[in-house]
Amino acid sequence: MARQTSEAVTTAYIPRSKAGMRFHLQTIRKYWMFYIMMLPAIVLLVFNNYIPMLGIIIAFKNINYADGIMGSDWSGLKNFEYLFKTSDAWIITRNTLLYNSGFIILNLVFPLAFAIMLNEIKNRFLAKLHQTIMFLPYFLSMVVISYLVFGFLSEQHGFLNTSLLPALGLEKVEWYFTQSVWPYILPLVNTWKSMGYFMVIYMAAIIGIDDEYYEAATIDGASKWKQITSITIPLITPIIIIMTLLQIGKIFNADFGLFFQVPRESGVLFPVTNVIDTYVYRTFLTVGDIGLSSAAGLLQSVVGFTLVFLSNWVVRRIDKENALF
Repeated sequence: MARQTSEAVTTAYIPRSKAGMRFHLQTIRKYWMFYIMMLPAIVLLVFNNYIPMLGIIIAFKNINYADGIMGSDWSGLKNFEYLFKTSDAWIITRNTLLYNSGFIILNLVFPLAFAIMLNEIKNRFLAKLHQTIMFLPYFLSMVVISYLVFGFLSEQHGFLNTSLLPALGLEKVEWYFTQSVWPYILPLVNTWKSMGYFMVIYMAAIIGIDDEYYEAATIDGASKWKQITSITIPLITPIIIIMTLLQIGKIFNADFGLFFQVPRESGVLFPVTNVIDTYVYRTFLTVGDIGLSSAAGLLQSVVGFTLVFLSNWVVRRIDKENALF
């Protein structure tokens, strides 16, 4: 007892910084094997994620290939100006934000709805079959998907123009020259491709809910809809928030394949399909300045990083337990 008291008194007089250092050293000695196991992943993270970030300086330089990256002249913020001063600046920003906002909503509503419905299938074989069928499009390349879409929308040989529209007594549509339909086609394609991924995540969260909650609700006479709104959705809310925050972080980034491959580079559709990523790509092909492309990428990353923090701050203000950090 006296020994414990003396140790406590001695620790009380140790400066807080030294006491914290002593605690960390004891922790490292105790769990040294786990730190060694973490070492390969940490090295990979540093080399793969952090060292390449030194390339950020390209966004602030006027790259001259003869002088190299370090020898090139500094350009300040001039590489960022073209994103805001061009005539297409408003169009590409509007398209990027509106499309991604729609994607966030669609990738929440439909995958969550299908996850809840598939969870109600009692036949294990049928449940796995439906999951596999819906998850398959996620693994398809956007090049393949662009040809699938072309198979539906081709003016001469597309399924819609050769079979469906004539059967309904409607005229053929030149899909790749009609701007008004693409704000609906692109979200449809994106939802079809990515729904399986989000659905599997939501299903995993739903499966983890204890069955006793549903049994008690059934005994109390709660309907299926009441069980979904009062048990399922509230209990998987943390997963919903995390997935939504991750998508918000990419709201300034567009799926290049979706907006470049699927519309098949139709110039008529640029007002409704041109986004920041495709605009930067076309600018790079024309000008060949990697500084402009790097500036756009850095701007997208900074905006996404900021939005994640702001969104998480809002969530923390509403419900601290469901905040991401």
